[in-house]
Amino acid sequence: MTKEEIIKFLHLLNDELALQGIKGEICLYGGAVMCVAFDARPSTKDVDAVFHPAKQIRDAAMRIAGNNNLREDWLNDGVKGFLTDHAQTVFLDMPNLKVYIPAPDYLLAMKTLSARIDTTDKDDVRFLIGKLKIHSANEVFSILEKYYPRQQIRPATKFFIEEIFQQ
Repeated sequence: MTKEEIIKFLHLLNDELALQGIKGEICLYGGAVMCVAFDARPSTKDVDAVFHPAKQIRDAAMRIAGNNNLREDWLNDGVKGFLTDHAQTVFLDMPNLKVYIPAPDYLLAMKTLSARIDTTDKDDVRFLIGKLKIHSANEVFSILEKYYPRQQIRPATKFFIEEIFQQ
């Protein structure tokens, strides 16, 4: 999904909620933020988000999927297992849907903690390191530990970060 498509589907989600007289909130994560907020890449396969009210937004997203030839899980909340307390800013403020994004340092922490080799995670992490003007692996580790307990940070994550700074 491109930036334009994601924004279009968020507006359709707002319209679906309006038809039901529901006000909702959603916070975007992952590739969706990299596309829509940072223009770091042209597309993402789905929209990782946390939303409320969950059932009504999930149902509305399913209707949008059916009407627009999208995968049923185009909007999914699988990311919720990685969440900790963090600041958010408003990205879109529509009548029935308020869309938030996390701060770049939080997104960096999430991306490094959940990094997968066969994805665009490494490019996303490099982009966020540049955006945040980070110059060392230790600075990334400090951000990680700001949001996640040290024991939750796997050795593979440490190697991943160190490798980025060695290249």
